[in-house]
Amino acid sequence: MNFRRTLMLCTVNLILLTFFTGNGLTYTQTVPQPNPVLVFTGGEPFRQGGKDFTRYHYFVENSANFPNELFAAAPSLPPCGANSKASRTWVDIYDSTGKRLNGFCALSKSSDLNKIWFAIEQNVIPPSYVYIELNDRQTNAKYKSNLAETTQ
Repeated sequence: MNFRRTLMLCTVNLILLTFFTGNGLTYTQTVPQPNPVLVFTGGEPFRQGGKDFTRYHYFVENSANFPNELFAAAPSLPPCGANSKASRTWVDIYDSTGKRLNGFCALSKSSDLNKIWFAIEQNVIPPSYVYIELNDRQTNAKYKSNLAETTQ
């Protein structure tokens, strides 16, 4: 009876050791990302198609905390329009009511989060606050930022 019990415990330990050391089944841990910290950097007037616009520029203060692999090309995921190599993670900018203002589907590294923007016509009052949402299309995880102002 003691021999059978010892054999069973050794077998269970061997299975667990194989599982967690990667010599058999692979154990993958998903590390949650922080929420992005969005910061307004300024506005810029521009003209396009005979209309005057203001482009509102933002950066993500903690962009370095997001691994570049989140923004790698993901040809196995649905394309972004004609871009069949759109990034794994898409970024959308929303006003405080949830209206989408702009989106980015081809960022290639986390530092690209420091070059995001939205534009509206100059005769339109901008929203008081905006936020961004990062959508990791591979894991279906979403990361929502703080509300950031549209003025300094």
